[in-house]
Amino acid sequence: MSLEELRKVRIAKLESLKKAGIDPFPAKIDFSILEISKIKKDFKKNLRKKGIGIAGRIMAKREHGGSAFSDLFDGTEKLQVFIGRDKIGEDSFKLFSENIDVGDFIAVSGKPFYTKRKEPTIEVARWQILTKSLRPLPEKWHGLSDVEERFRKRYLDTLMNSEVRDRIILRAKITSLMRELLDKSGYLEVETPVLQPLYGGALAEPFRTHLNTLNIDLYLKIAPELYLKRLLVGGFSKVYELGKSFRNEGIDMTHNPEFTTVELYESYKDAEYLKEFISNVLYLLIKKVTKKDSFEFNKNKIKFSKKIPSITFWQVLERYALIIQPEKLSREDMVIKAKQFGLSPEPQDSREKIANEIFSKICRSKLIQPVFVTDHPIEISPLAKNLQNNKKLVDRFQLIISGTELVNGFSELNDPIEQKSRFEFQEKMRGLKDKEAHPLDEDFIEALEYGMPTAAGLAVSIDRLAMLLTDTHNIKEVILFPTMKPKE
Repeated sequence: MSLEELRKVRIAKLESLKKAGIDPFPAKIDFSILEISKIKKDFKKNLRKKGIGIAGRIMAKREHGGSAFSDLFDGTEKLQVFIGRDKIGEDSFKLFSENIDVGDFIAVSGKPFYTKRKEPTIEVARWQILTKSLRPLPEKWHGLSDVEERFRKRYLDTLMNSEVRDRIILRAKITSLMRELLDKSGYLEVETPVLQPLYGGALAEPFRTHLNTLNIDLYLKIAPELYLKRLLVGGFSKVYELGKSFRNEGIDMTHNPEFTTVELYESYKDAEYLKEFISNVLYLLIKKVTKKDSFEFNKNKIKFSKKIPSITFWQVLERYALIIQPEKLSREDMVIKAKQFGLSPEPQDSREKIANEIFSKICRSKLIQPVFVTDHPIEISPLAKNLQNNKKLVDRFQLIISGTELVNGFSELNDPIEQKSRFEFQEKMRGLKDKEAHPLDEDFIEALEYGMPTAAGLAVSIDRLAMLLTDTHNIKEVILFPTMKPKE
């Protein structure tokens, strides 16, 4: 039968239940219930009880003459229930047999027992329909040829695939542990505006919307950085935000327009301190999640320690792109190198931006074990403080694991005059049609002029951390509802 024919059959069963005086969508369960996981944990102790109640979705149904076995799933675990005609009566059994399907939600109450195969089971004395489903569940969901359908109908994906469900649960543990570790370290969790009159904090193209009440354009935040730094000015010395940011950029294996980060800032510290701090935080988090200090990703064993080696940005290009003294190349020569790698720089792209493209597209995938890439060109780091011994470079670091940028951080620029000069350079790039250039934020400059303490900050991608710890190679797999193009 077609899906529409199956739906009509189920609607007929819905009407049949109503004619029998049964509400197929009741607001209340008629008896008390327990979580299945708790019942199974102490199932032997529960054998003495006569009236244990559970509720859940029917995931399987097997009928044998005057009896039926069903598997109920309540979101914690599955438990088998046995419904016998002689136990619940002829009329009740007929109603169940003829009108209840796989996918329906029911509640049952009865006596626990073990089958001959030692399967924990509830012998049902009474049952109640909770939700009549009108569409059948897919039989083989994981193997769909249209993989993207899994992401569009994530509710079915998590229901039918325990791997997907476990992945989402692990992600939740990551965010919970991250908060716990930062709270214990004395950081204060705060919230910054999602709708901002001027976006900032990263080199990215924003989403723009319009607020009718005030007749102004607003932007979805691309990063919480500039607001968190305002809090440093305001006397908060250790702050973090764990939440969503939005960038109007391409979608690929590690990028989604809507993404989750934890971004933190600490006064009176520098990048070197934060490298050590985040190494310790991630070490503890990974050990709690995986129960060891290593994990498998893309067939590689990733060993994570509190002491992570460093390599400079230009050294990476020299070692992995085989460019001799890349920091001394002219823009024209950098363009030639980029084209040799199959890249297509834009006419307005600076030498440093082209170098960063080579780093991102060519070199980064070769960095497998955890490593900090440090000392980036100032042109691609407009919010970071200069190195004291080299004004062309900034005190910045990126933590790369298995070709994935997991952390980005730096010593924060707190000189308002220098910051304004950097912004003005970015404005010049915007005039040359660079959509990712940083806008000039006069309000932020004013805040800096009141004085921001020496500070360091960083951002950790929660999505990518979840990818690494679940050995998942598409960011859509660790986001519950990833951005998708609607079906025609």
